[in-house]
This record gives sequence, C-alpha cells and structure tokens, in this order.
Amino acid sequence: MPAKWIRVAATAAFAYLPVQAVAADAALVEAAKKEGQVTWYTTFIVNQVTRPMVEAFEKKYGIKVNYVRNDAQDIVVRVENEIKAGQLQADIFDGTGSSPYFKRKGLLAKYLPDSTKNYPKEYLDPDGYWAGVSLYLQTFGYNTSVIKKGSEPKSLDDLLDPKWKGQMGLSASSSSPGVGGFVGYVLSKKGEAGGIDYLKKLRQQNVAIVPGSARQVLDQVIAGEYPIGLQILSHHVVFSANRGAPVAWTPIEDAMAVLLTVSIFKDAPHPAAGRLLMDFLFADEGQNVLRDAEYIPASPSVQPKDPSLRPDGKTFRARVFTPEELDANTEKWMKIYDQTLR
Repeated sequence: MPAKWIRVAATAAFAYLPVQAVAADAALVEAAKKEGQVTWYTTFIVNQVTRPMVEAFEKKYGIKVNYVRNDAQDIVVRVENEIKAGQLQADIFDGTGSSPYFKRKGLLAKYLPDSTKNYPKEYLDPDGYWAGVSLYLQTFGYNTSVIKKGSEPKSLDDLLDPKWKGQMGLSASSSSPGVGGFVGYVLSKKGEAGGIDYLKKLRQQNVAIVPGSARQVLDQVIAGEYPIGLQILSHHVVFSANRGAPVAWTPIEDAMAVLLTVSIFKDAPHPAAGRLLMDFLFADEGQNVLRDAEYIPASPSVQPKDPSLRPDGKTFRARVFTPEELDANTEKWMKIYDQTLR
C-alpha cells in the first residue's frame, strides 16, 4: 500500500464533527467481566500513557489489566516464544510495524472498534486486522541552549552544512524512529539513487549512531551530548519542553508519519476483554488520555494538546508510511544503511 499524504482538508473536515460517544456492547462488557482480566503488550511509555490508560479502564470496568512494556522488536520475539511454547499470554499489542508480520503468520483476529468508523481510512487496515491509535511524526529535535531558534536545520540538505559535522545523533534501531526509518524517509524524498548519494554525503558528517531508542537519543540531545537528534518523535519533544527541557522540534518538509497500531490475537486468552480494551483505546475516553499525555490522537474528533503537532498540510506536511510499507521495506532500508551511513 502506498504512503498517504496528510492534508489539512482531510484533517480539518473531521475535526469539528459532532462527537458521538460509542457505548460498548453490553454483551461484550459482560463477557469481558467474566474473563476478569486482559493482557496488553505495549510500546507506550509507562508513566506517560500506559498507567493512566490502565487506571481509567480498570476504574470504568473493574477488569484487571496486565501490561508488559517493551520495544516492538522485543514484543515480536516474546510473542513468538510464547506461541512456540503453546502459552500465548498477550491478548492485544501495539507497535508501528509488527501487525503485518503477525498478520502474515495468521495470528491475528479481525477487529475494528465501532469508534473507528469516523477515522481517516488510511488509519485503518482494509482487511480489518489493525487500527492506528496514535500518529507518530519523525522530525529533527534540537537543544535550544546550544542552537538558537531560527538557525536550526530545517531540511535534509541543511544537515550537510559543515557546521553540523559531529553534532547529530540517530537511534541505531531498525524501526521507523531510527536508522531504518531515516533511510526510508530519505529515499521517499530523493528517490533511491539520489537518496543513496545523499546518505553517502551525510556519512561524512559523522552522525553518531546511538544504541537505544529515539527517546534515549532525545534525552542525550536535552543533555547537550548531541545538539541535534534525527528521527525524533515530535510529541516526545513537546512533553519534555513543557517540563522545562531546552529542546524544540522542526516541522521538516514532508515529515515521516507512522501509525501506532493496535491488534488482537486470534488465540487471545481473554478475547472479550481484549476487544473491550481496544474499544476503550479508540473511543474518546482513551483518545483523551493520549491527548492529556501530549501524544497525537488518531481520532479526528480529539485535538492534540498542542495543535501544531498535527500536520496542517500547509506549513507542515507529512506522509503516512503504512505498517505494510514499513514491514516490506525495513530490510532493504537497513541494507542501504549498511552500505552508506554506517
């Protein structure tokens, strides 16, 4: 599936529709309560999102949520090991690129919560196996104590300026907020031949490839170790800046946008509770938790706390790379990384 452009007309058209609460099906609630618990494998930051989301769900339904926080790749490994042992623990999981993998393996059940009917169609799997719960935008983050606002790099070509040599950090992860996603973004902007040529030039800038997540890179940007972070999640920057950190983000041209998707396993131990938790995540209640945590809600009826985070199609445009596109291209992108930027 090709990448999608986010345009202001598409976003704004939904933004002011009357919000209609979608009540959970009574039979589903009853079945979920009988199961009594649900297990969620999540990539969300625990204190920022997972705990408040779990507390809100448990308060409403009285159903215990067991959660395990891990990076997407680690969730895949954990689930595969559980399935080999015949002891799948998870009911639902989230991630930016893992749903297509599990879908190919025949491990997912089709389920799209009713509340997603008003979501942009590119936020939903046409086959019904995943739905995007939050939008992740990869941009440049920079330390405002080191780099004066207005002088920060605003495009890929700006990064080639000799003054930025040795000043940039990038996560070593193959996922979208890492070297894999960065290569994909470069190729989408410059084409394959032009992108490879660009990456070879960027290598001369001595970009630090940092073990760990994009969030860890951002923490090092805030500490001043790297004045600039590449493939930084914009909402992470806003969260830190609002708490006094000397950091800002750049609305780079045609930024890479990916969806954090949620799916349910076909053999989920608690199928009703899993579906009920999914309903909660995508309804206004769950989306408001994401908004309060300064994430970008996928629901068009729930605005981000900081409106500038949502691409407006004019001053800030972004492309949605679907989970299938990430899944199909990550191996290729990493090979190009090995040949160029590494």
